[in-house]
Amino acid sequence: MESFEQCIKCTVCTVYCPMVAVNPDYPGPKQAGPDGERYRLKNPMFYDDALDLCLNCKRCEVACPSNVKIGDLIQNARLKYSARKPGLRDYMLANTDVMGSMATTFAPIVNGMLGLKPVKKVMDKTLAIDHHRTLPKYSAQKFETWFRRKARKSQEAFPEKVSYFHGCYANYNNPKLAKDFVKIMNALGYGVNLLEKEKCCGVALISNGFKEKALKQAELNLRSIRKAVSRGEMVLTTSSTCTFTMRDEYAHILGLDNSDVRGSIALATKFIYELVDLGKARLVFKKDYVKRIAYHTPCHMEKLGWAVYSTSLLRMIPGVDFNMLDSQCCGIAGTYGFKKEHYNDSQKIGESLFRQIADLNVDVVSTDCETCKWQIEMSTGVPVENPISIIADALDVEATIKANQKK
Repeated sequence: MESFEQCIKCTVCTVYCPMVAVNPDYPGPKQAGPDGERYRLKNPMFYDDALDLCLNCKRCEVACPSNVKIGDLIQNARLKYSARKPGLRDYMLANTDVMGSMATTFAPIVNGMLGLKPVKKVMDKTLAIDHHRTLPKYSAQKFETWFRRKARKSQEAFPEKVSYFHGCYANYNNPKLAKDFVKIMNALGYGVNLLEKEKCCGVALISNGFKEKALKQAELNLRSIRKAVSRGEMVLTTSSTCTFTMRDEYAHILGLDNSDVRGSIALATKFIYELVDLGKARLVFKKDYVKRIAYHTPCHMEKLGWAVYSTSLLRMIPGVDFNMLDSQCCGIAGTYGFKKEHYNDSQKIGESLFRQIADLNVDVVSTDCETCKWQIEMSTGVPVENPISIIADALDVEATIKANQKK
């Protein structure tokens, strides 16, 4: 964390910060990060509650010419110095496995209730979850349940395998995404294993102040990842945020040494693109698939630098009219945009993105982040799909299997 000494005070991070543009109460990443850290190290009383306004989007770090870990400085300061204790709302937003397990059991009832205006008003008043926010729907069947019943046995036939960290969203909210991943990997000649044990990557726990629980879940995930890697398997994800958290936040925020497996954790689109690019696999697409698509780069994907893999795969589909959206934050920042005190800032940050999407008149927006999906769908009315689901829908499965059997 001593990287703050590398700050040259150029303020380019402040120029790229989406929060600075909409809320004058936020001092900006330079002042909140490296400048403030010098004072906080001398005396914790210099902690400023305005740091809670930081989105942790990492755009400041992408822009920084001196490689200062500005977002990490701010996140660690919040965890270490903030006097605010997490409340019930923070617990509900952060504990995605607990809430997801309960909600999927009663999915039709939960989905119906969460869509009712009176229920949303009550949540606004009692939990400070903004009543304007459209809440994500839950699936009646978890992906893990489907996989055990319908897919696990068939994976044994594949000599080459990958392990899949599905994450909370694909497990509880959108099992189709995880099924699409299995469909693509099988067509390419790879079997899919689930990790021995998996918990939420921990990003929501970290951002809501539950560092100790995030640490325990990260340690469990790393044990499972190490077992998969020891078998010679890559660990793939379909969420840019899960990928970024396990590769970078485990070390920078939780202090866990993941250097032995960090290079074996990758986004599925990166793995698939590299297979195709190296001539180790082929994708064959349907001739009648036609879509006008816009791609949004999630902030953590921007930090990873991996948007090129997802966009390159989408461009490979002959029937796709591809449109690259300007790189900008959508404003939701995970659970940030659900909170009443942050909702207006969240929407202001995303305004120009929403206008651009409306002007393009696309059939679907594609992004690798689930919370970006929720924000864009709610704010534009345009459906949003993960690149993996678009590729799976466009894929000629039989032709792809045949093409890869010949290799």
